[in-house]
Amino acid sequence: MSDLWETVESPTQRRLLTAGVEAFGERGFHGTSTRDIAARAGLSPAALYVHYRTKELLLFDISRIGQAEALAALERAVAPVTEPVERIRTMVAHFAEWHARNHALARVIHHELPALTPEHRAESAVTRRRIEKIFRDAVAAGVTEKTFHVADVADAALALLSLTIDICRWWGQGRPRSARKLAEHYAELAVGMLESKE
Repeated sequence: MSDLWETVESPTQRRLLTAGVEAFGERGFHGTSTRDIAARAGLSPAALYVHYRTKELLLFDISRIGQAEALAALERAVAPVTEPVERIRTMVAHFAEWHARNHALARVIHHELPALTPEHRAESAVTRRRIEKIFRDAVAAGVTEKTFHVADVADAALALLSLTIDICRWWGQGRPRSARKLAEHYAELAVGMLESKE
């Protein structure tokens, strides 16, 4: 996860971000104290406040940086792929694997969203809408070419997003599995869903 914070200059701040992901991921935002976060980062509570005046600001930074990375990684993965079936296969596989490999971070940015202030939720929604648009446009392109058969493009895109995002909720709690194999399986399921005629 250290690579995720490479744009953050302060090493102390990077430690706090990592500790925040661990703490919020285990206990949730409301079940985590600033003292717990500071202890995980090997700092005093006072040192935390130098970088984050509130616990919510730390959560917002985690959400902002995490979602930006998820979007950037998705855009890099699908940029060279234009054929509708391969584009869906690529984006679902990539997003599924990203959520498996970054499951602790993903749990925080998706499930702790209500703890953000209305202003920060609105800012977060901008990135989320960009991700949704990538999925929606890919489904729409396949429908236009009559490769995909769905009653509602927006609903189909949301179903694909939900399929991949939900991995972070249960990943690591069951039998050992390969993130790559799961991603490939989900990609085939997604294509099969979209190609099926009603």
